[in-house]
Amino acid sequence: MKLRHEPATVTGRPEDTRLPLTQLTTYGTQHILTMYGGVIAPPLIVGGAAHLPAGDMALLVTAGLFLSGLATLLQTLGLGPFGARLPIVQGISFASVSTMVAIASKDGLQPVFGAILVAGVVGLVLSAFFAQLVRIFPPVVTGSIISVIGLSLLPVAFTWAMGGAGSPDLGSMKNIGLAGLTLLIILVISRLFQGAISRLSILIGIVVGTGIAALLGMTDFSAVGDGKTVALPPLLHFGGPTFQAGAIVSMTIVILVIMTETTADILAIGEIVETEVDARRVADGLRADMLSTTVAPFLGTFPCSAFAQNVGLVAITKVKSRYVVAMGGLILVLLGLLPLVGRVVAAIPFPVLGGAGIVLFGSVTASGIRTLSRVDYHDNLNLVLVATALGIGLIPVAAPTFWDKFPDSVGVVLDSGISAAAIAAVLMNLFFNEIKAGSRSGASVMAAGTDDYAAGPISPSTPTSQPT
Repeated sequence: MKLRHEPATVTGRPEDTRLPLTQLTTYGTQHILTMYGGVIAPPLIVGGAAHLPAGDMALLVTAGLFLSGLATLLQTLGLGPFGARLPIVQGISFASVSTMVAIASKDGLQPVFGAILVAGVVGLVLSAFFAQLVRIFPPVVTGSIISVIGLSLLPVAFTWAMGGAGSPDLGSMKNIGLAGLTLLIILVISRLFQGAISRLSILIGIVVGTGIAALLGMTDFSAVGDGKTVALPPLLHFGGPTFQAGAIVSMTIVILVIMTETTADILAIGEIVETEVDARRVADGLRADMLSTTVAPFLGTFPCSAFAQNVGLVAITKVKSRYVVAMGGLILVLLGLLPLVGRVVAAIPFPVLGGAGIVLFGSVTASGIRTLSRVDYHDNLNLVLVATALGIGLIPVAAPTFWDKFPDSVGVVLDSGISAAAIAAVLMNLFFNEIKAGSRSGASVMAAGTDDYAAGPISPSTPTSQPT
């Protein structure tokens, strides 16, 4: 779409540029379309793990949209010490999904909400001091954690592709075929188109895949018309929060990871917009993040964080106005007031979501790998750190019963791949990189021994050591 040129009003900082209403609405809508698939996926995943009926799944979706909109408005427009006042879109965080699934699959949503509430308050208290804590989450730690997040979520996509847990035709060729077709549509759109259409490939794939499923008789939208069209998200619909020590510890670790990601996004958007971002502005942004997270359980939704894909969108479009993103936040609020939207999303066939999820969750893993690619592996133990953190983080995925004999307070923390990987990575980073006593130059034999793999396959003429 080509917009009619209208002059912008510049009031000083680039992010304070005011655009005409038509441009605000169009560019704001583009931000929401870019992140829409990501913001509706966590409620669907966690709701599925908690075995919620379709009506409650719809409420999770609309509550997530509503809170994401409010959080975006707070982050962009600001209120006192809350909000970085930068063009940052807030949405339901993927980082917390695997931990919430581990809790919800055993005990339902109430302990999830209790853990979020406590962890949100902890994050709120730590916001002003987080600059001192960031050093324990360098790229070698965050990259390992983000990679585990994506790898832990991929089995969810595979189950969706098979038809969803409990499906009478789980794993049928029809279900997997529909998932594969949805994936193919997304890949073709990504390959053939550029710009806005390419960035909307996941959303378009879901819409087209659902249309094909409807033609094949694989959809059921009969419940979409049931209930109100417009309504506020109900307070404490799923009951009051309950508090479990293990769940709280696990979620607090997740919140620290979310704060690290948000800090990185705030610094990145500052560079893109070419505006000053100091420690106080970072703290204001984190406070907005954590206040939204603390409020989330009362609305029946989950932690918020900055959406990195929208940071990329600002870089691509060069539209730096925070008021554009604020308009996107307003659109999210309006969508959250429409339970009808939630019921439509909840009725999307699982195989369609599975096809999209392979790309969506795989991109999270790829993001972690990209972060790890910036890590220095020379003459240190970072390779051992990454290898061990990934291995420990994938235990719940590869061996779900591994921690079953341990006390519940231990199991609920370690059953989440992200929590297990975070604990391992942070402790090893402190031991390998921060504590200097007893350290020597030269990587360990384990790290050095992997250089052969990096060098490529051994040719027949390459001499190799023989066993003695």
